This record gives sequence, structure tokens and C-alpha cells, in this order.
Amino acid sequence: MRRQHLTETWLVLGVSLGASAIWSLLRIVDKLTRPAPLGSQTTSMNSSVTPDRPWLDLVYQLTGVALALVPVLLALHLLRRDDPDEPHTMGFDLRRPGQDLVRGAVLAAVIGLPGLALYAAAKALDLNTTIAAANLASAWWTIPVLILAAAQNAVLEEVIMVGYLFKRWGQAGWGRWQIILTSAVIRGTYHLYQGFGGFVGNIAMGIVFGWWYTRSKRVMPLVVAHTILDVVAFVGYALLRDRLSWL
Repeated sequence: MRRQHLTETWLVLGVSLGASAIWSLLRIVDKLTRPAPLGSQTTSMNSSVTPDRPWLDLVYQLTGVALALVPVLLALHLLRRDDPDEPHTMGFDLRRPGQDLVRGAVLAAVIGLPGLALYAAAKALDLNTTIAAANLASAWWTIPVLILAAAQNAVLEEVIMVGYLFKRWGQAGWGRWQIILTSAVIRGTYHLYQGFGGFVGNIAMGIVFGWWYTRSKRVMPLVVAHTILDVVAFVGYALLRDRLSWL
């Protein structure tokens, strides 16, 4: 059973965030082997596919959001075979909305402010690229789609990297800190395409989130916190990039 649980987790990661980690490693190698230092390179996120045809671009963006959530459905399906009460067991539900919102906002503040300082320091030291967090063409749906993208990232990462993996690795006999640190390193690795600031910052985020989850057994505050962080990054960049030269 232990081997079966571990095999299952690597397969789920292989069709989701584990694959992202491999692509991220290739992207950082590409960036490190360019003549320009990391600090002078730009990493673009949330980009338009067909900026000249906004209606088609919207379909592309919504399709991307929907397909990115399929691994979440897969992970929940696999867990429900053993525990019919999932996703409630991991706390991925709306049973405590007020408490989850407050705790999520606190976690976002704890992670967000030091994370911004780390990003600035890493960029100044040529250890991180400039993050262009939102590059959608201007349309009536731009901000709603960025918010959806933020929520999708949060659900994908927290349900799989915390709710699912912590359950399966625990069933495989791993210790608490082995689980927390392994999950955090994978989280950092699939953000490595941004540079080493993104790598270290997301490892720290993974450790804090993992520790919190082992105490609270609720993944929803993590989803809330992650959504807040990404909404601030994506929407904030979209609204301020033409006003603040340092973005």
C-alpha cells in the first residue's frame, strides 16, 4: 500500500505541478545561459493569446483556467475512494467562511510583505527576473479573468500540494516535516522560472502553509491566502504598470 500511495502521488504530480517543476527547471537553465543577467530579464505571466481578437482570447483564457483544475478533480476523486467525506476532510469547503477569510487574510499578510522584500532584494542582486504579472490585452473581461486565474492557481496548488499530498504521504508513512519540506521544495521548484527569489520565497511559503495545515487541518484558509496574494499581484500589476516605472 505504501508503494501504491507513493506511485499515485508521483503520477498526479506528473500531470500537474510536477510537470510544471520540470519545465521550470528547463526555463531557468535557459535564462541562466543567456548573455543578459537574470535581473535584466523579464518573465511574463497571464499573457494574451490572440490580443487582436478579444472574444477568442477570452475563450483561450477561460479554457486554460478550466483545464488547469482537472488535476484537482483527479486528486479529489482518488481521495474519495478511501474517504467519501472528501473534500470536507481536508477542509476544502465553505463550512467556516468567516473564519477561513480572516485566517487567509492573516496568512496573506504574513507571506506577502516579506515576499515582496525578498523579490526586490533578489532582483537587485541579479538573482531574479522582473515579473510582469499580467499581460492581457485591455478588455472588459481582463480584471475578472485575472481574478479567476488567481483563484485557479490557489485551488490547484493548495489542494494538490497540501490537501492531497499531505494525506497520501502521511498514509505512506512519511513524517510531518518530511512531508512539509518535500512539498515546499516542489512548490519552490515550479516557481524557479521566475528566478531564485521566487524559488526561495515559495519554499518559505510552502513551509508556513504546510505547518499551518498540520495544525488546522483546513486547506481553505490557504486557498484564500493564495488567492489574495495572486489577485494583488495580477490585478495590481495590470492597474499600476503604466503608472509605476519600477514594476
